[in-house]
Amino acid sequence: MQDYFGYEGKVCVVTGSASGMGKAVCEMLVNLGAKVYGLDRNELQIEGMEKFIQCDLSNKESIDNAFTAIPEKIDSFFGVAGLSGAKTNYWTTITVNFIANKYITDIYLDKRMGEGGAIVYVTSCGGLMWEKWQKEYKKVMQCKTWEEMVKFMKKVCPKEIPTGGMSYTLSKRAINYYASLKAVEFGKRGIRVNALLPGSTDTGMKQEFEKMAGGKEALLKENGAIGRLATSEEMAMPIVFLNSDMACFVSGLMFIADMGHNAEKVLGFAKNQLDVPAALKLYNTKMFQKIMAKRMG
Repeated sequence: MQDYFGYEGKVCVVTGSASGMGKAVCEMLVNLGAKVYGLDRNELQIEGMEKFIQCDLSNKESIDNAFTAIPEKIDSFFGVAGLSGAKTNYWTTITVNFIANKYITDIYLDKRMGEGGAIVYVTSCGGLMWEKWQKEYKKVMQCKTWEEMVKFMKKVCPKEIPTGGMSYTLSKRAINYYASLKAVEFGKRGIRVNALLPGSTDTGMKQEFEKMAGGKEALLKENGAIGRLATSEEMAMPIVFLNSDMACFVSGLMFIADMGHNAEKVLGFAKNQLDVPAALKLYNTKMFQKIMAKRMG
Protein backbone atom coordinates (compact mmCIF):
# COMPACT_ATOMS: atom_id res chain seq x y z
CA MET A 1 0.00 0.00 0.00
CA GLN A 2 1.39 3.39 -0.98
CA ASP A 3 2.03 5.89 1.82
CA TYR A 4 0.10 8.85 0.45
CA PHE A 5 0.49 10.94 3.60
CA GLY A 6 4.28 10.64 3.63
CA TYR A 7 4.91 10.97 7.37
CA GLU A 8 7.04 7.85 7.77
CA GLY A 9 10.25 8.78 9.61
CA LYS A 10 9.60 12.52 9.50
CA VAL A 11 10.32 14.77 12.49
CA CYS A 12 7.06 16.38 13.58
CA VAL A 13 6.75 18.95 16.38
CA VAL A 14 3.32 19.41 17.98
CA THR A 15 2.45 22.07 20.56
CA GLY A 16 -0.49 21.50 22.88
CA SER A 17 0.21 17.76 22.69
CA ALA A 18 -1.26 16.75 26.06
CA SER A 19 -4.95 17.19 25.31
CA GLY A 20 -7.68 17.84 22.77
CA MET A 21 -6.69 18.40 19.15
CA GLY A 22 -2.97 18.30 19.91
CA LYS A 23 -3.19 14.87 21.54
CA ALA A 24 -5.31 13.56 18.67
CA VAL A 25 -2.79 14.92 16.14
CA CYS A 26 0.08 13.19 17.98
CA GLU A 27 -1.75 9.86 18.04
CA MET A 28 -2.48 10.06 14.31
CA LEU A 29 1.11 11.00 13.46
CA VAL A 30 2.48 8.12 15.53
CA ASN A 31 0.17 5.74 13.65
CA LEU A 32 1.49 7.18 10.37
CA GLY A 33 5.08 6.44 11.37
CA ALA A 34 6.26 9.94 12.23
CA LYS A 35 8.86 10.82 14.86
CA VAL A 36 6.70 12.98 17.11
CA TYR A 37 8.00 15.56 19.58
CA GLY A 38 5.18 16.84 21.78
CA LEU A 39 5.32 20.15 23.66
CA ASP A 40 2.93 21.04 26.47
CA ARG A 41 2.81 22.42 30.02
CA ASN A 42 1.06 19.26 31.16
CA GLU A 43 2.88 15.99 30.74
CA LEU A 44 1.30 13.21 28.73
CA GLN A 45 3.27 10.33 27.23
CA ILE A 46 1.71 8.84 24.13
CA GLU A 47 2.87 5.33 23.24
CA GLY A 48 5.18 5.48 20.26
CA MET A 49 5.91 9.21 20.57
CA GLU A 50 9.59 10.03 20.12
CA LYS A 51 9.72 12.51 23.02
CA PHE A 52 7.54 14.64 25.26
CA ILE A 53 9.02 18.01 26.26
CA GLN A 54 7.48 20.08 29.02
CA CYS A 55 7.18 23.64 27.73
CA ASP A 56 5.40 26.84 28.78
CA LEU A 57 4.62 28.72 25.56
CA SER A 58 4.10 31.96 27.46
CA ASN A 59 7.79 31.90 28.44
CA LYS A 60 10.61 32.54 25.94
CA GLU A 61 13.25 30.66 27.96
CA SER A 62 11.00 27.62 28.22
CA ILE A 63 10.60 27.56 24.43
CA ASP A 64 14.35 27.95 23.92
CA ASN A 65 15.04 25.05 26.29
CA ALA A 66 12.47 22.89 24.52
CA PHE A 67 14.10 23.35 21.13
CA THR A 68 17.46 22.17 22.44
CA ALA A 69 15.82 18.74 22.75
CA ILE A 70 14.47 18.72 19.19
CA PRO A 71 16.52 17.62 16.14
CA GLU A 72 18.14 20.27 13.98
CA LYS A 73 16.06 19.22 10.98
CA ILE A 74 12.31 19.62 11.43
CA ASP A 75 9.96 18.34 8.71
CA SER A 76 6.57 19.41 10.06
CA PHE A 77 5.38 21.85 12.69
CA PHE A 78 1.88 21.79 14.17
CA GLY A 79 1.08 24.90 16.23
CA VAL A 80 -1.97 23.52 17.99
CA ALA A 81 -1.69 25.02 21.50
CA GLY A 82 -3.98 27.92 22.32
CA LEU A 83 -5.87 29.73 25.06
CA SER A 84 -9.47 30.97 25.00
CA GLY A 85 -8.70 33.96 27.20
CA ALA A 86 -11.51 33.12 29.62
CA LYS A 87 -9.06 32.09 32.35
CA THR A 88 -5.93 33.98 31.30
CA ASN A 89 -5.18 37.67 31.06
CA TYR A 90 -4.96 39.64 27.83
CA TRP A 91 -1.17 39.48 27.51
CA THR A 92 -0.82 35.76 28.29
CA THR A 93 -3.51 34.91 25.74
CA ILE A 94 -1.80 36.98 23.04
CA THR A 95 1.58 35.46 23.92
CA VAL A 96 0.55 31.80 23.66
CA ASN A 97 -1.77 32.20 20.67
CA PHE A 98 0.39 34.47 18.54
CA ILE A 99 3.78 35.55 19.89
CA ALA A 100 4.95 31.98 20.64
CA ASN A 101 4.06 30.79 17.14
CA LYS A 102 5.78 33.74 15.46
CA TYR A 103 8.85 33.36 17.68
CA ILE A 104 9.16 29.61 17.03
CA THR A 105 8.78 30.15 13.30
CA ASP A 106 11.16 33.12 13.02
CA ILE A 107 13.88 31.77 15.32
CA TYR A 108 13.74 27.99 14.86
CA LEU A 109 11.68 26.82 11.88
CA ASP A 110 13.26 29.38 9.57
CA LYS A 111 16.66 27.74 10.20
CA ARG A 112 15.68 24.10 10.72
CA MET A 113 13.14 23.56 7.97
CA GLY A 114 14.00 23.02 4.32
CA GLU A 115 12.32 22.23 1.04
CA GLY A 116 9.37 19.93 1.53
CA GLY A 117 8.73 21.25 5.05
CA ALA A 118 5.22 22.10 6.19
CA ILE A 119 3.67 24.25 8.89
CA VAL A 120 0.09 24.41 10.09
CA TYR A 121 -1.19 26.78 12.76
CA VAL A 122 -4.48 26.03 14.50
CA THR A 123 -6.17 29.40 14.60
CA SER A 124 -9.94 29.90 14.86
CA CYS A 125 -13.08 30.94 13.03
CA GLY A 126 -13.05 33.65 15.71
CA GLY A 127 -10.11 35.10 13.76
CA LEU A 128 -12.10 35.65 10.57
CA MET A 129 -12.34 39.22 9.27
CA TRP A 130 -8.57 39.38 9.74
CA GLU A 131 -8.19 41.02 6.33
CA LYS A 132 -10.36 43.99 7.34
CA TRP A 133 -8.84 44.62 10.78
CA GLN A 134 -5.15 44.48 9.83
CA LYS A 135 -4.53 47.94 11.28
CA GLU A 136 -4.90 46.50 14.79
CA TYR A 137 -1.98 44.08 14.57
CA LYS A 138 -0.09 44.48 11.28
CA LYS A 139 2.84 46.42 12.75
CA VAL A 140 3.72 43.58 15.14
CA MET A 141 4.76 41.54 12.10
CA GLN A 142 7.78 43.86 11.79
CA CYS A 143 9.02 42.96 15.28
CA LYS A 144 12.19 40.84 15.16
CA THR A 145 12.44 39.63 18.76
CA TRP A 146 10.23 38.27 21.52
CA GLU A 147 10.83 41.43 23.55
CA GLU A 148 9.80 43.69 20.68
CA MET A 149 6.56 41.75 20.19
CA VAL A 150 5.71 41.93 23.89
CA LYS A 151 6.42 45.67 23.93
CA PHE A 152 4.21 46.25 20.90
CA MET A 153 1.29 44.23 22.28
CA LYS A 154 1.50 46.08 25.58
CA LYS A 155 0.99 49.29 23.63
CA VAL A 156 -2.14 47.76 22.17
CA CYS A 157 -3.18 46.79 25.70
CA PRO A 158 -1.73 49.46 28.01
CA LYS A 159 -3.30 48.02 31.17
CA GLU A 160 -3.49 44.51 32.54
CA ILE A 161 -6.93 43.05 31.88
CA PRO A 162 -7.70 39.93 33.97
CA THR A 163 -9.40 38.07 31.12
CA GLY A 164 -8.38 37.87 27.49
CA GLY A 165 -11.63 37.30 25.60
CA MET A 166 -11.01 40.00 23.03
CA SER A 167 -7.31 39.18 22.80
CA TYR A 168 -8.40 35.74 21.61
CA THR A 169 -9.97 37.39 18.58
CA LEU A 170 -6.99 39.70 18.06
CA SER A 171 -4.42 36.92 18.40
CA LYS A 172 -6.26 34.63 15.99
CA ARG A 173 -6.59 37.40 13.41
CA ALA A 174 -2.87 38.08 13.76
CA ILE A 175 -1.86 34.43 13.29
CA ASN A 176 -4.13 34.13 10.24
CA TYR A 177 -2.34 37.13 8.70
CA TYR A 178 1.05 35.75 9.71
CA ALA A 179 0.29 32.36 8.13
CA SER A 180 -0.51 34.08 4.85
CA LEU A 181 2.65 36.19 5.10
CA LYS A 182 4.88 33.18 5.73
CA ALA A 183 3.22 31.14 2.98
CA VAL A 184 4.41 33.76 0.49
CA GLU A 185 7.87 34.10 2.04
CA PHE A 186 8.56 30.40 2.68
CA GLY A 187 7.03 29.34 -0.62
CA LYS A 188 10.21 30.48 -2.37
CA ARG A 189 12.04 27.78 -0.37
CA GLY A 190 9.50 25.03 -0.99
CA ILE A 191 8.02 25.23 2.53
CA ARG A 192 4.25 25.23 2.84
CA VAL A 193 2.29 27.20 5.48
CA ASN A 194 -1.43 26.84 6.17
CA ALA A 195 -3.94 27.50 8.94
CA LEU A 196 -6.78 25.36 10.25
CA LEU A 197 -9.71 27.44 11.52
CA PRO A 198 -11.80 25.10 13.70
CA GLY A 199 -15.43 25.46 14.43
CA SER A 200 -16.66 24.79 17.95
CA THR A 201 -15.01 21.64 19.27
CA ASP A 202 -15.55 19.45 22.33
CA THR A 203 -12.24 19.91 24.14
CA GLY A 204 -11.22 20.81 27.68
CA MET A 205 -12.00 24.45 26.88
CA LYS A 206 -15.63 23.75 25.93
CA GLN A 207 -17.10 25.49 28.99
CA GLU A 208 -14.90 28.53 28.42
CA PHE A 209 -16.10 28.86 24.84
CA GLU A 210 -19.73 28.32 25.91
CA LYS A 211 -19.40 31.31 28.21
CA MET A 212 -17.77 33.43 25.53
CA ALA A 213 -20.42 32.47 22.96
CA GLY A 214 -23.28 33.27 25.34
CA GLY A 215 -24.33 29.75 26.30
CA LYS A 216 -24.33 26.14 25.11
CA GLU A 217 -26.94 26.63 22.40
CA ALA A 218 -25.15 29.65 20.99
CA LEU A 219 -21.93 27.64 20.77
CA LEU A 220 -23.67 24.78 18.97
CA LYS A 221 -24.95 27.22 16.33
CA GLU A 222 -21.35 28.05 15.44
CA ASN A 223 -21.11 24.69 13.64
CA GLY A 224 -23.79 25.27 11.06
CA ALA A 225 -26.86 23.09 10.88
CA ILE A 226 -25.30 19.90 12.24
CA GLY A 227 -26.27 20.86 15.79
CA ARG A 228 -23.31 19.41 17.67
CA LEU A 229 -19.71 20.15 18.54
CA ALA A 230 -16.87 18.62 16.55
CA THR A 231 -14.66 16.04 18.21
CA SER A 232 -10.92 16.60 18.62
CA GLU A 233 -10.32 13.80 16.12
CA GLU A 234 -12.53 15.51 13.54
CA MET A 235 -10.26 18.56 13.74
CA ALA A 236 -7.03 16.56 13.94
CA MET A 237 -7.74 14.90 10.60
CA PRO A 238 -7.65 18.09 8.48
CA ILE A 239 -4.70 19.36 10.56
CA VAL A 240 -2.70 16.22 9.73
CA PHE A 241 -3.87 16.40 6.10
CA LEU A 242 -2.59 19.96 5.62
CA ASN A 243 1.00 19.03 6.51
CA SER A 244 0.93 15.76 4.59
CA ASP A 245 2.09 14.94 1.06
CA MET A 246 -1.60 14.77 0.14
CA ALA A 247 -1.63 18.59 0.32
CA CYS A 248 1.77 19.06 -1.36
CA PHE A 249 0.61 22.01 -3.51
CA VAL A 250 -1.55 23.67 -0.86
CA SER A 251 -0.14 26.74 0.87
CA GLY A 252 -1.58 30.00 2.20
CA LEU A 253 -4.92 28.33 2.85
CA MET A 254 -7.28 29.40 5.62
CA PHE A 255 -8.95 25.97 5.98
CA ILE A 256 -12.31 26.57 7.67
CA ALA A 257 -13.71 23.47 9.40
CA ASP A 258 -17.07 24.56 10.81
CA MET A 259 -19.64 22.43 8.94
CA GLY A 260 -20.72 25.33 6.77
CA HIS A 261 -21.37 28.00 9.42
CA ASN A 262 -19.16 30.56 7.67
CA ALA A 263 -21.03 29.80 4.46
CA GLU A 264 -24.28 30.58 6.31
CA LYS A 265 -22.87 34.00 7.24
CA VAL A 266 -21.60 34.73 3.74
CA LEU A 267 -25.00 33.83 2.30
CA GLY A 268 -26.82 35.93 4.87
CA PHE A 269 -28.49 33.00 6.61
CA ALA A 270 -26.69 33.75 9.88
CA LYS A 271 -25.53 36.98 11.46
CA ASN A 272 -21.83 37.81 11.26
CA GLN A 273 -20.79 38.93 14.75
CA LEU A 274 -17.08 38.99 13.99
CA ASP A 275 -16.91 42.34 12.23
CA VAL A 276 -15.89 44.22 15.39
CA PRO A 277 -12.63 45.70 16.70
CA ALA A 278 -10.55 43.63 19.11
CA ALA A 279 -7.72 45.97 20.13
CA LEU A 280 -7.90 47.22 23.71
CA LYS A 281 -7.09 50.79 22.75
CA LEU A 282 -10.88 51.00 22.63
CA TYR A 283 -11.24 49.54 26.12
CA ASN A 284 -12.83 52.59 27.73
CA THR A 285 -15.40 53.15 25.00
CA LYS A 286 -19.02 52.09 25.44
CA MET A 287 -18.85 50.06 22.24
CA PHE A 288 -15.96 47.97 23.50
CA GLN A 289 -17.53 47.45 26.93
CA LYS A 290 -20.65 46.17 25.21
CA ILE A 291 -18.61 43.74 23.09
CA MET A 292 -16.70 42.49 26.15
CA ALA A 293 -19.90 41.99 28.15
CA LYS A 294 -21.42 39.93 25.36
CA ARG A 295 -18.27 37.83 24.84
CA MET A 296 -17.65 37.12 28.50
CA GLY A 297 -21.27 36.71 29.57
